[in-house]
Amino acid sequence: MYQSPVSKRRIIFHVDMNSFYASVEMAKNPELRGKPLAVAGNVEERKGIIVTCSYEAREKGVRTTMPLWQARKLCPNLVVVPPDFETYKIYSSRMFQVLQEYTQEVEPVSIDEGYMDMTECERPLEIAKEIQMRLLNELKLPCSIGIGPNKFLSKTASDMKKPLGITVLRKRDLAKKLWPLKVGEMHGIGKKTEEKLNKYGIITVKDLAEAVDYELKHRFGINGIKMKERANGIDPRPVDPSSASDYRSIGSSTTLSEDLVSVTEAENVFKKLADKVTARLKAKGYVALTIAITIRYSDRKTITRSKMLRNATHRQEEICKTALDLFRRHWNHEAVRLLGITATEVIEREHATYQLDLFSVEKNEKDALLHDVMSSIERKHGEGIIKRGKN
Repeated sequence: MYQSPVSKRRIIFHVDMNSFYASVEMAKNPELRGKPLAVAGNVEERKGIIVTCSYEAREKGVRTTMPLWQARKLCPNLVVVPPDFETYKIYSSRMFQVLQEYTQEVEPVSIDEGYMDMTECERPLEIAKEIQMRLLNELKLPCSIGIGPNKFLSKTASDMKKPLGITVLRKRDLAKKLWPLKVGEMHGIGKKTEEKLNKYGIITVKDLAEAVDYELKHRFGINGIKMKERANGIDPRPVDPSSASDYRSIGSSTTLSEDLVSVTEAENVFKKLADKVTARLKAKGYVALTIAITIRYSDRKTITRSKMLRNATHRQEEICKTALDLFRRHWNHEAVRLLGITATEVIEREHATYQLDLFSVEKNEKDALLHDVMSSIERKHGEGIIKRGKN
């Protein structure tokens, strides 16, 4: 009887750039190397927020999202620079070009990290060292690389030694390296989920790995089972290069039943399109750095215009306002047949960087919560049941 060959054990790399924005600033300006450096929004204002910082700054207690005034108190000689997103994107592109020289199976998951399927590699540890040294020598950027049989274990491994670490994590290492950790230290488990797990007596990763399936599913849904699988080193997700392009843009467009001839009509259309784009961004856990609109006239002439946002967003109001501003600037006052909104340069929300003060951080969270509630009501009772008032 024919037996299929045993599938080859996968070898997955997770390449994670160390303090990426700060490292790029040091690559641009070598005089910054070795100094406590922070990239921060609103550099001249007391209420600015630390976006990222060098390891020299971290040694002084400086942390991401810390208010700038507090960081300067902890580290009086802190060097602070504003973000330069265009340059960061250029360095990110160069970084991924290096990775793709080793395999086409590269899946970017954010501007500064990605997975590589290196299953066909015969010398994975040597190749990992080579990649690390090339990024350091050619781009002046340090990275950590995790090596494991799946995405979860390679991601967990890359977090274990920073900066410039190379860590191998196999399933047989779980009992020693992963299970003793607090469950909140496991990748993919946030503070609220940790608190809920703790409430049910699941304190360590080992507790999660040994938890009863029925109870996990009852309390956390299918995500409970997935958490347990990860705690046991199980993660069947493939490295999918195409999935990155799925998230580079999320858009919605509509061909109008009647030609549009006024800004007021455009505003009504953009509100509906922004609702759809927002819902899709939130469903995938993503935010957009750029908003683009498409205008197709009745003679089928089509133009696309875009604007880069100051802060990555998934807020309906901001997406709609940006789209309408672009329309006002670029509409030639001829009849419009189609309108579209596309959120581009889309990244995971947890990796988004905000040039925000403390008040706008709080406002973003409140707006997100409000949108969730309103979306839930409209799903139950129909679109248009809620009318938005004006300030």
